[in-house]
Amino acid sequence: MSKMIVVGHADVARGLISAVAAITGRDDVFVAVSNAGLGPAEIQRKLIEAVAETGARVIFTDLPMGSCSTAALRLSRERPDVLIVTGVNLPMLLYAATHDTDDPATLAEAALERARQAIRVIPGVPRPAGAEQAGAD
Repeated sequence: MSKMIVVGHADVARGLISAVAAITGRDDVFVAVSNAGLGPAEIQRKLIEAVAETGARVIFTDLPMGSCSTAALRLSRERPDVLIVTGVNLPMLLYAATHDTDDPATLAEAALERARQAIRVIPGVPRPAGAEQAGAD
């Protein structure tokens, strides 16, 4: 499995990668890139370097139109073999870390579907009628 890149604002990428490693024991799948203190051209340069060093063919970004995604999209114009997946979340990365494939497009689509399936609204537990709030006077 070739490495993949996670790029995000501040320490988002490192935090997600750390969680993947803690859950799966795999700390060899992703490379973190942060935009902290960088302008668009500098982020793009860091991504170009990371792709060149790792051979990554998938870049996960945190926001669809943030500075990280914009830099990744610019990179992909020069490197159409590199796929960009926006809206990264933990279920997406867990899937990508635990499924080997030679086809980055298949992996990216499956990881995206796993992320969609993981997003839910869970209703709160209803209180019995007349129940007092804990600690309320």
